[in-house]
Amino acid sequence: MSKYAGFAFALAAGVGLAVGAGGSAKAETPKKGGVLNFIVAAESPSYDGHKESTFAMVHPTRPFYSLLIRVNPENPSSPTDFQCDLCVGGVPKPTDGGKTYTFKIKKGVKFHDGQTMTSQDLLATYNKIIFPPAGVSSARKAFFKMVDTIEAPDDETLVFKLKFATGAFIPALATPFNYTYSAKDLKEHGYDWHEKNVNGTGAFKFKEAVAGSHVEAVKFDGFHMDGKPYLDGYKALISRKMAIRVQAIRGDRAAIEFRGFPPKQRDDLVKSLGKDITVQESDWNCVLLFTPNHGRPIMQDPRVRQALTLAVDRWGGSQHLSRIAIVKTVGGIAFPNHPLAANKAELVRLKGYGTDLKASREEAKKLLAEAGKAGIKFELLNRGTDQPYKIVGTWLIGQWRQIGAEVTQRVEPSKSFYNSLRKTKDFDVSMDFNCQSVINPIVDVSKYIGSAGNNYGNYAGQDQELEDIYNQLVQEGDEAKQREIMRVMEKRALSDQAHEGITLWWYKITPHRSYVKGWKIAPSHYLNQSLDQVWLDK
Repeated sequence: MSKYAGFAFALAAGVGLAVGAGGSAKAETPKKGGVLNFIVAAESPSYDGHKESTFAMVHPTRPFYSLLIRVNPENPSSPTDFQCDLCVGGVPKPTDGGKTYTFKIKKGVKFHDGQTMTSQDLLATYNKIIFPPAGVSSARKAFFKMVDTIEAPDDETLVFKLKFATGAFIPALATPFNYTYSAKDLKEHGYDWHEKNVNGTGAFKFKEAVAGSHVEAVKFDGFHMDGKPYLDGYKALISRKMAIRVQAIRGDRAAIEFRGFPPKQRDDLVKSLGKDITVQESDWNCVLLFTPNHGRPIMQDPRVRQALTLAVDRWGGSQHLSRIAIVKTVGGIAFPNHPLAANKAELVRLKGYGTDLKASREEAKKLLAEAGKAGIKFELLNRGTDQPYKIVGTWLIGQWRQIGAEVTQRVEPSKSFYNSLRKTKDFDVSMDFNCQSVINPIVDVSKYIGSAGNNYGNYAGQDQELEDIYNQLVQEGDEAKQREIMRVMEKRALSDQAHEGITLWWYKITPHRSYVKGWKIAPSHYLNQSLDQVWLDK
């Protein structure tokens, strides 16, 4: 417990660099009214929180929905500070040796269409997330491997029974993608209805959406938290070009981009706006990957995948890319500096993390020759988002050229990128990511097992050893043993089989207009986006 408490303090201490008038810690009385304009760097493939894993879905839609529990908006950097959203009182302590969690549910909560929410809606929601029917996508199903059954014995009670006690369960419940859906909507409209339709219990109601332009919302007067929200509404403006997004904030057409900007754009805004801009910064629970498609014959030999990771200069890339992109930290599968994360001495034992770059690239060339793939040619699928996808993707191609690979790049808008990644699987290697919300490494690293709903490497059923290692990890209660197992899993996933290639972990820089109050940065661009506590000092 003490190690995790120390981690929480260290993380919080590194968050919230403030510049300008907004940096004051003085308590202020929220003002009501006004519309928050914010800007989003991409358009979401759909509105379904259970299916999607992109900020482009969370930022415009999270305020439409409530969660069973959520991170504390006043302390979003903590990996352990959670509060009830749709439940009553505090987050319950488990019984039955840590295997049973009983939640009492708020009375009288309304959906935007007038339906009264009960525990039956939460039951239907979590059944969709944890036990989805065949053919129904659930991106975070693997987060809940510990759940045995879910019951709603009455309209005000929800009970989760676990297969084994684990500290990973409560953080998984607080994942901001766990939107609460109406059981009636799911039954009458089907499991794909929420991809294009909105009906939640959140602080704001859907008003309109114009493809490629904006999503607009208005205050929900029936919101279940007294006195909130403070805003009359919000408008999420969509622009893929960073120059336009920066100019929108400079010209006050938008007040904030919650995802953040690179260092140069931060510095330019501070220089031009002075006291009218506030900057918050944080380490980021998000890592950019390259994912070889095991379904393509060219990527089925592990020696080829090992060669691709051996070619990458992560240590040098950290120094250079951090000046122009929202990436910074060299790390393994777990959030850097967390007690379960690898240190540098452990990282350098993995293929692609050694400090002798020349030796690594010579090994890569040798492996390609042995596999009969010298001078390999392939295509990199990339997402049409500048930061950090296109920048890091272009850098990667340069890295692979150093081992004789000929790589072309296919850049697609978010919707078609996700379609190629998830449905058609039309790629040789794709840029990919493991961006999570609450810092919960034991479930976050489920991304690397082939059976995970958010794994796109097309190797489900091909590496039972890795699946077994993860199952051992998620059931282990001792922290020291968890750390040992994490290293075994890391070596298997990144080095021995090279199922995925890690580039760098991200670093979050969020400049915003100083009149935006009540929002605190978190180590994730998914967290603290309900907007019920945000207000405008105008």
